[in-house]
Amino acid sequence: MPIETIADLVGHAGTSVTEAVYRHQLRPVTTKGAHTMNIIFGDSRHG
Repeated sequence: MPIETIADLVGHAGTSVTEAVYRHQLRPVTTKGAHTMNIIFGDSRHG
């Protein structure tokens, strides 16, 4: 999900506050989501 969408959803006027507040929380979620997608669909980097 784009950071702009998250900023809009939480009521921030821009993305700088969103990034400062939520970036540390988004990275693990994004990484776990990517890992799960690799398990489901396969990792195209290795094939």
